[in-house]
Amino acid sequence: MEQRKIMALGKASRGISLPKTWLKRNTLDRGNWVSLYIQSDGSLIVHPVLNVKEKVKEIHLHIDADETQDSIIRRMIGAYLDGYALIKLTSTRIFTVNQQKAIRQVVGRLYMMITESDASNMVIQTMIDESKASVSNTVVRMHIITYSMCRDTVNCLKNWDGDLARSVVSLEDDVDQLMYFLLRLIRGAAASPSLANQLGLDPVDCLDYQTLVYRIERVADHATTMAVCILALIEDRAGIPEGLLTTLVKAAEISFSSYDKAVQCFLSKDIGPTNEIIDRQREIEELYRDITPLPNLAEGQETSTLSHAVTIRERIMRISQIAADISELTIDRAYKSESIFS
Repeated sequence: MEQRKIMALGKASRGISLPKTWLKRNTLDRGNWVSLYIQSDGSLIVHPVLNVKEKVKEIHLHIDADETQDSIIRRMIGAYLDGYALIKLTSTRIFTVNQQKAIRQVVGRLYMMITESDASNMVIQTMIDESKASVSNTVVRMHIITYSMCRDTVNCLKNWDGDLARSVVSLEDDVDQLMYFLLRLIRGAAASPSLANQLGLDPVDCLDYQTLVYRIERVADHATTMAVCILALIEDRAGIPEGLLTTLVKAAEISFSSYDKAVQCFLSKDIGPTNEIIDRQREIEELYRDITPLPNLAEGQETSTLSHAVTIRERIMRISQIAADISELTIDRAYKSESIFS
């Protein structure tokens, strides 16, 4: 670590000299500007402010002729999350039909568009400006969609509405899209002090928001699984015994309400209701024990009905546990030192 002495620049100002190698690396000289970021631990980060437009971050992915759809999807999402604005794809031969489907599937799920395309080459560009984004506002959007999925799932249980269940399933893609966007922002903020400053995040915020985003996405997954089970029961013309259904609806309403309140507390930094949310999990556990083992099915009902009922019960319980996890995260954040931004 290099140390430099603070020098007096007049009666009130103080300064240090900047390393020549750092100036040369960033093409900086007398008269250029730099940005200063004061961190929560008291350290100071100096970041260059370039007068020229920053070079677009791009990556070139080579696709093997026999590469699977899943492999292509994983690589493209990885490049997106790592902040690449331009992704160039080149096939060793030509893209197969399945490979093209995989590429277009990723483009459709993320904030991207295909700008160039032929039989063996594609250029994909993101359509977002991270510096103008808001992590908290995007989290709110993600949560609103997820909580609507939860509410609609309860209504599906009450009314056996197949169309509503299909609507819940369709919303999962919207949640995933916002999740990937948020993870890209958070990872970018962790790697770039200037972006972190623009987004108002410090390293601990990045960790906390990443945890929250993953938790919300899991809730959306559980709601989707419940909707799929309800659809299967409707299509099989099967039903859940009335007593069991009443208990499942009650447990779901408590669990989903706790999840909503937990996210609201996180965003508002209000730890007041968090202990109540954590304690309400015990109420869910009591209801869980009331329906374990599940009541015997009526004669003629398929075993699959029991399987779907068990799945719905387990997903309700897991959402309740996620609500408790988010509440504990909110409590932990209450004792975090506030960041100081210049």
